Amino acid sequence: MNIPLYSPPAAAAGGGLDTIGTPTLWAFVIGTVLVLIAVDFLLTRRPHEVSMREALSWSAFYVALPLAFGGYVFAQHGSERGVEYLTGYLVEKSLSVDNLFVFLLLLGAFAVPRELQQRVLLYGIVGALVLRGIFIALGAAALSAFDWMFLVFGLVLVATAVKILRDAMTGHGHEVDVDQLRSVRFVRRFLPVTPDYEGPRMLSRIDGRRAVTPLALVVIAVFATDIVFAVDSVPAVYGITGDPFLVFATNAFALLGLRALYFVLEGALSKLSHLGYGLAVILAFIGVKLALHWGHLQWSWVPEIPTLWSLGVIVAVLTVTTVTSLRADRRKQELAAQESVEPEQPTVSEHPG
Repeated sequence: MNIPLYSPPAAAAGGGLDTIGTPTLWAFVIGTVLVLIAVDFLLTRRPHEVSMREALSWSAFYVALPLAFGGYVFAQHGSERGVEYLTGYLVEKSLSVDNLFVFLLLLGAFAVPRELQQRVLLYGIVGALVLRGIFIALGAAALSAFDWMFLVFGLVLVATAVKILRDAMTGHGHEVDVDQLRSVRFVRRFLPVTPDYEGPRMLSRIDGRRAVTPLALVVIAVFATDIVFAVDSVPAVYGITGDPFLVFATNAFALLGLRALYFVLEGALSKLSHLGYGLAVILAFIGVKLALHWGHLQWSWVPEIPTLWSLGVIVAVLTVTTVTSLRADRRKQELAAQESVEPEQPTVSEHPG
């Protein structure tokens, strides 16, 4: 492959945007996203519990689709853009798994029935796509106009990495208290909440007064978390590529498969105990990469981190995180098994020898 020594993000101050996103490509990706979301809404129209077979089938499809599109990018636009797309997709996919942690906790905290969980996830995905689309457009405009935004994005990622690392070390990174959620408290100030779920309905009535169901509350809470994750994920992928089309495509393809991936990884998510450490390293690394790119725009002697090196670092971090998490979980299970076995008490003979 003909990979340049370094490949900085394409957006530069005053220089416009270098993008592969033709109107046809934009129409294809956005059209594909809309069609797949429509299909998902049809599938969840009648609430049902998702089987593992169904979840695995859709997960395989949602992995094959972005990989196939990546093959197109490699073939039509060269290895540089292909590596940018693949690296950005891996970053967004790893961040989406952290998103699943929060979804899992929210669904548990609100006691969402299993047959309604996929509808909640679908609303969350749609909200995330809309919010990230807005952030991507704003980010592209900012990076094109002001080169110091690379430094701002880098500092945001480093600050986020510090927070994730601190939460991972203290064990308080993923805790949900429904009554303390600002979004829930805000809604309850104006509308009563029905005591029980009413299927997929989000609006109801109590004593003739308009009310919301618990499903509406959990959807609003999911939307609120989507905002937080958009603030982190969009700068992260802009640290890989400055092409807004690739930024949108990687975000869209990473998010589309979350509904199915949730039910595949539901039991395994708790085993990825070291994921927070890995995400902290990845975000800090990309933050430094963005800061170096800003420095390179100011002083040509400042080095930059090649995208291919970024891909290697991200793959290595995710691999180490997964392996160490699984080993830690296995040791935890072994200790639990040992503690559950009662030691045999020695018997004392009643007859003296």
